[in-house]
Amino acid sequence: FKEPTPIQKDSIPYALEGDDILGQAQTGTGKTGAFGIPLIEKVVGQQGVQSLILAPTRELAIQIDETFQAFRSFVNLKSTVIFGGVGQSQQVTKINRGIDILVATPGRLKDLHKQGLLDLSHIEYFVLDEADRMLDMGFIRDIRQIIKLLPRQKQTMMFSATLPNEIKHLVDEILVNPKKVMVSSGNVTVEKINQSLYLSLIHISE
Repeated sequence: FKEPTPIQKDSIPYALEGDDILGQAQTGTGKTGAFGIPLIEKVVGQQGVQSLILAPTRELAIQIDETFQAFRSFVNLKSTVIFGGVGQSQQVTKINRGIDILVATPGRLKDLHKQGLLDLSHIEYFVLDEADRMLDMGFIRDIRQIIKLLPRQKQTMMFSATLPNEIKHLVDEILVNPKKVMVSSGNVTVEKINQSLYLSLIHISE
């Protein structure tokens, strides 16, 4: 990083101070760095899983974890990612070896906790990324259930491209006097990201 993006510049000082944060920014604006850099400052050298980052899809979860993996050359950081659709044994093995930061999708997180394979009692930092996508994918109930598994005393950061009413209700439930960082122009993605849609027709003959 040579200079911070707007969401990073405005969020990182609040995060380092320990404030809860509500960040609204488009996809592709550097939100992972906005919460990831402060987490590295806080969790390295601590014991147990200190930080939980919840993402709506396995692709996003993997992308977030890859960002943390890139910092391994500079700090003694241990992170891993868990998601459904694959066997859990390798994920459990990594957790048992000890990690600082856990990136997870809601379903696999609940699954491992229910089996007694994941201890969330030491979480001090909780990040909810792409909150509006969580809503679109029907994960809001899961999020509320997961929050009940976490310690009451923790720092919470929520990031979303948009803020529909149900997200605002969730903000009131899980954030305490949050600092609001709004750098979104209303579009979901930044202009520099090229998006394409390919349509295909499937003909089914009887």
